[in-house]
Amino acid sequence: MASLCGFMHNNVLTFLFCCMMIVGLIMPSPSEAAIKKYKFDIELKNVSRLCHAKPIVTVNGRYPGPTVYAREGDRVQVTVTNHVQYNLSIHWHGLKQHRNGWADGPAYITQCPIQTGNSYTYDFNVTGQRGTLWWHAHILWLRATVYGAIVIMPKLRTPFPFPQPAREFEILLGEWWNNDVENIEKQGTQMGVPPNISDAHTINGKPGPLFPCSDKHTYVMEVEQGRSYLLRIVNAALNDELFFAIAGHNMTVVEVDAVYTKPFTTSSILIGPGQTTNVLVHANNVPSRYFMAARVFMDAPISVDNKTATAIFQYKGISNTVIPSLPQLPARNDSAFALSLNKELRSLNSDQYPALVPLKIDRNLFYTIGLGMNPCPTCVNGTRLVASLNNVSFVMPQTALLQAHYLNLKGVFRTDFPDRPSKPFNYTGAPLTANLATLTGTRLSKIAFNSSVELVLQDTNLLSVESHPFHLHGYNFFVVGTGVGNFDPSKDPANYNLVDPIERNTVGVPTGGWVAIRFRADNPGKMFMHCHLELHTGWGLKMAFLVEDGPEKDQSVLPPPKDLPTC
Repeated sequence: MASLCGFMHNNVLTFLFCCMMIVGLIMPSPSEAAIKKYKFDIELKNVSRLCHAKPIVTVNGRYPGPTVYAREGDRVQVTVTNHVQYNLSIHWHGLKQHRNGWADGPAYITQCPIQTGNSYTYDFNVTGQRGTLWWHAHILWLRATVYGAIVIMPKLRTPFPFPQPAREFEILLGEWWNNDVENIEKQGTQMGVPPNISDAHTINGKPGPLFPCSDKHTYVMEVEQGRSYLLRIVNAALNDELFFAIAGHNMTVVEVDAVYTKPFTTSSILIGPGQTTNVLVHANNVPSRYFMAARVFMDAPISVDNKTATAIFQYKGISNTVIPSLPQLPARNDSAFALSLNKELRSLNSDQYPALVPLKIDRNLFYTIGLGMNPCPTCVNGTRLVASLNNVSFVMPQTALLQAHYLNLKGVFRTDFPDRPSKPFNYTGAPLTANLATLTGTRLSKIAFNSSVELVLQDTNLLSVESHPFHLHGYNFFVVGTGVGNFDPSKDPANYNLVDPIERNTVGVPTGGWVAIRFRADNPGKMFMHCHLELHTGWGLKMAFLVEDGPEKDQSVLPPPKDLPTC
């Protein structure tokens, strides 16, 4: 072909056409998957917020970290090099990592952490997913500053199932501590009490002008009159569910946790730690400056950072001297709003995006969520706060569970996690302060490959009721039912939504209530499940599933990569 081009070089048009054919032979077609490569350098950087300066752990010196962009069907390779004093791992929150738990990232679950001075390349395919997800550190409390968005575009020539926006923006909600967050967490652990709450919430790493020394630490989003915008919102806060609203503007919810929804319009959204929500906003108000605001939701008697973080939704051409107006956020304890908003969420369940809800259940699980006190002679009150599922407080191993499973190492974990609590009681009745002698251990639940699972998560009034956002690694699940009070297995399933329930990877268990989820166990390996309140995770509110290999060759865990970190 090249010699033919040279022979006809005197014919310019033929020459160009011919060489374009050569390029077409060696370049991938638009329909083929691309390889997206990223380099993450974990390093310290001095950052100032709220009149305080301190070194924080960052990715490439950025806070929040860089956005990972990909398209459905792409292969993504992220080389992470650790230049800080902490061992570290990165979790790609919401990516299913089919058969490839080695790229999931939770330290001591699917990998040993990346030690200081070492590197590891996360190598994974983006299959059957599109939308907004996120990545974050998955060890200690390092995700306070080590996090960023993941934006997965649909396949080429595949439109959104909603009006095309003029532009897209990533909005990452977070928390800020004036002091070193790792020291704060360590001090709380040593004393057996909750660590200090955060000093501010942030929007894209900035608290906004309602805080001292923050005029220049305010995120501004510029819009044009009459245009629509897609906001990809991530709650990266460690311990708080958050309301979010824009003064003078409604939002149309079109996606949660990278799953398209039946669109609905609301003045505010509620987003739990670990969750993502995409909304369309039409710039149809009087051109001016409007505050975007985030504030905590807490309907239990627990101390929280109740201050409001703000950013600015600014129309093009408006002077920066115009004082923005604040939105009317729901009351801090507005449980009714939270419950009604979650009931609005529905999967599209279209021909292109079906809701494949498991209808025949092979395994029924019932997990109670409890807080408790265990003896601790060195702690302030002689006790330490613990959290448990079915009265088992999870102990992190010293060897990664997936490696132990793959290499058949003995003594690392047990597979006798209980399917239900050993002692049923009135879970949400009068406050229960009795010590149920919480058990501790690294206990897993073994699940048969491709079995259909229903799991009911039940909040309890052990010490206190509280909302809990639970995240399941390696899977999406369908939220088929939820309610306040005790789950009734004889009545509540009759009210399940088995037609178009919302599909997601992180779900909030309502305060003093329950939620029922269903999923098919078609991803073999170790799948972590935990409360996404970092405080509760540290207290043991977590467990893991061991999903067995299937009978076929393509139904087993892939071999580990050669550069997998060792403990």
